[in-house]
Amino acid sequence: EPEEKKIALELLETEQAYVNRLHLLDQVFYMELMKEARNGKTVPEEVVKMIFSNISSIYQFHAKFFLPELQKRMEDWSCNPRIGDVIQKLAPFLKMYGEYVKNFDKAVELITVWSEKSLPFQELIADIQKRKVCANLTLQHHMLEPVQRIPRYELLLKDYVQKLPPESPDRDDAERALEMIFMVAKHSNAAIAEMERLQNLWVVYQRLGLEDDIVDPSNELIKEGPIQKVSTRNNSTSEKYLFLFNNMLLYCVPKVIQVGAEFQVHLRIDVDGMKVQELYDMQFPHTFLVSGKQRTLELQARGEELRRARDRSRWAGTTWSMASQLQQCHFHPQTETLGRRAPQWVRDNLVTMCMRCKEPFNAITRRRHHCRACGYVVCARCSDYKAELQYDGNRPNRVCLECYVFLTGHMVLEDWEEKHKGILEKEAAEVSGKSLLCSFLQLLDKNGKGGMRGWFVIPRDDPLVLYIYAAPQDVRAHTSIPLLGYQVKNLAQGDSRHIFQLVQSRQVYTFVADTKELKRRWMRAMARSAAGIT
Repeated sequence: EPEEKKIALELLETEQAYVNRLHLLDQVFYMELMKEARNGKTVPEEVVKMIFSNISSIYQFHAKFFLPELQKRMEDWSCNPRIGDVIQKLAPFLKMYGEYVKNFDKAVELITVWSEKSLPFQELIADIQKRKVCANLTLQHHMLEPVQRIPRYELLLKDYVQKLPPESPDRDDAERALEMIFMVAKHSNAAIAEMERLQNLWVVYQRLGLEDDIVDPSNELIKEGPIQKVSTRNNSTSEKYLFLFNNMLLYCVPKVIQVGAEFQVHLRIDVDGMKVQELYDMQFPHTFLVSGKQRTLELQARGEELRRARDRSRWAGTTWSMASQLQQCHFHPQTETLGRRAPQWVRDNLVTMCMRCKEPFNAITRRRHHCRACGYVVCARCSDYKAELQYDGNRPNRVCLECYVFLTGHMVLEDWEEKHKGILEKEAAEVSGKSLLCSFLQLLDKNGKGGMRGWFVIPRDDPLVLYIYAAPQDVRAHTSIPLLGYQVKNLAQGDSRHIFQLVQSRQVYTFVADTKELKRRWMRAMARSAAGIT
């Protein structure tokens, strides 16, 4: 016999045996268990249907279509030696295996569970398995046969194509059939992979307590593992646990009493917009900074873990950069992201005095606090303000005076001097004598009508900040406006007022100068400061 005919006969023989196995599953196991479910009520009918999935459709297709077609073709082999066209008809229907394959593990689990819960269910399966037709094999073993059948088709057909003579009339059809079977096998393998992915994802969700805002079947787990969190408060580390998904990073702590969940989610950071910065820190080696919209974390890993974290963060689409320890100690918050993105908190041990009023800290009367907008370490007097922060769902948070003014647009004037002595204690006369520009201006309110008239100064030794005094001889400023990043706009008004504005995002300051020349000078000076020209 030609080699290709031997393979075609092997395909027919294995198909006959396969149909017998499908008959056993559908007409014996399934039918008798359904009968027991309807009559004895020992197991729900839905459970039996879930165990056998769409096995009836698979059996009907092979028994009534594919096997008869294959038998007929082999009977006519002498005058029509080909099977490629028959298999091409078969291939599209094999996609029905995807449902069976995806359900397989669940089906095996249901058999185990209900064998323990229902003795009649267990006894009926055991009775069928003792029959000669089962060949001393279990129900689970027989159910594995459809899962393995498509790869078997692919192997046989690949061997068949290799053995065909070049001039064979079946070559084109057989090669096309092989391509179609390959795609079906790929579809089946993808179904298995998707099933395994969902099962693994469900296990992770169970470990996290099945929180509603986290459970999403479309998520993909990239990496999980323990990590050391560097504390900004006490200069130490503590062990946490991270789960990195394709769309979020979960910052967790192990639960002491693990009832229902292994971890408690403390924080969720969106991967979208997340930045990772590797730090060079002598005290805490192998540290890196994870900066997200919701929070910024300083983490420590082992050297090899850090390299893998770098690779995975880049794979997830995050930005990874490096910073020296000097850069870490001398950072400035970006005004364009102030309130929109969680800041990096300055470690307590890196400062000895308030980063705003410069007063030294002590353990009793001047303790350390963090501004939730810029991350600076400040004293209680300098952080006695509340502002809504976008990254925290617009909830009010403790912020320093400068961030309060920037975020709210509210000027702290008359009551501020008595309540917050020690802040901005630059004497107006001294600063004015060493200034880039100083004069009276009027700062209009949001309606553009009323407002305050005061003494405005841009000092030479602090050229990126505009200081506001009530009068030229005041010993301290009421407040200040950081100019960096603002735009200076000229407003043409129909009246005689000389109006211009400082604009940045939602923040707008409107000024009125006494003369056209004074307006021109202020606009030029503010524009240079806003551009960082010192």
